[in-house]
Amino acid sequence: MRKLTMMTAAAALMAASTSVQAEDVEVLHWWTSGGEAAALNVLKEDLQGQGIGWQDMPVAGGGGTQAMTVLRARVTSGNPPTAVQMLGFDILDWAGEGALADLNIQAGLEGWDDVVPEALQQFAKHDGKWVSAPVNVHSTNWVWANKAILDELGIAVPTTWDEFVAALEKVKASGKTPIAHGGQAWQDATVFDAVAMSTGGPEFYKKAFIDLDEDTLGSDTMKEAFDRMAVIRSHVDDNFSGRDWNLATAMVINGDAAFQMMGDWAKGEFLNADKKPDTDFLCFRFPGTQDQVTFNADQFAMFAQGKEVGKEQAALATAILSPSFQSAFNVVKGSCVDALSFARNF
Repeated sequence: MRKLTMMTAAAALMAASTSVQAEDVEVLHWWTSGGEAAALNVLKEDLQGQGIGWQDMPVAGGGGTQAMTVLRARVTSGNPPTAVQMLGFDILDWAGEGALADLNIQAGLEGWDDVVPEALQQFAKHDGKWVSAPVNVHSTNWVWANKAILDELGIAVPTTWDEFVAALEKVKASGKTPIAHGGQAWQDATVFDAVAMSTGGPEFYKKAFIDLDEDTLGSDTMKEAFDRMAVIRSHVDDNFSGRDWNLATAMVINGDAAFQMMGDWAKGEFLNADKKPDTDFLCFRFPGTQDQVTFNADQFAMFAQGKEVGKEQAALATAILSPSFQSAFNVVKGSCVDALSFARNF
């Protein structure tokens, strides 16, 4: 994030007033698919029960890139939303510029340090200050499959790369689309994460993408990972470029494609379409990653709108971290686990 833009944005925040009415929260997010919208309604209803209105600001785009562009424009103009859906380092970038509200009072009263796992706190806290509220934990290395297609072609759930390639070839020979995919950068990265983990294992993955070890990045194992991506590319349909992830999921739901590599949020789309697991659809770890879990976590960052956190912001943060909301929301959303249970399960 460019320093000049961020410093301008932070300065604008100090002098700006917000257009959000009292007793309302304005929430910028990119949860626009059917399953995501159903999950978000859980949060809206929770706040409405407290007499707090919800001003929805959806920006389509599954990776949040478009939403972050809109956010920068809003902050620079001196009119930040009440809360913004964010992932990972975006949170820390904004916190580093002093743009986010201090949630330590809520965190202390409600014991967030004791219930939110350290892996999530690394992105929810900045300089010891809570600046965002984790909503979920999504597991990303899943494959989704149309069971009818697999049954028709006699394909068993593949457990190795070679078995997966054989399954793709069998689907292709039948005239059906093997892989439903959306050619967007974040979707490509989601698939590549699973492929790299499958190709080289956890130590290879860590050395390459966490430690940025040059020898690992230039290794034969990395070349093999890219070769495998080329195999996947050869099994998608001609119209994949730019397709939203939920439209790719719909291809599997409707029997237009056999497989999709996507995070567990895809489950929400299957459930929203009244599909039953193990009856209508299957999900399994990307072949070769059965013993690993790659994950990400959505969080809501609260933008500073004065010296103290607004009562509506505090209510939103409290609602998000309540066990009842975490459970209800993530059942609908399709998350592998809620943010409070993550430490107990992984």
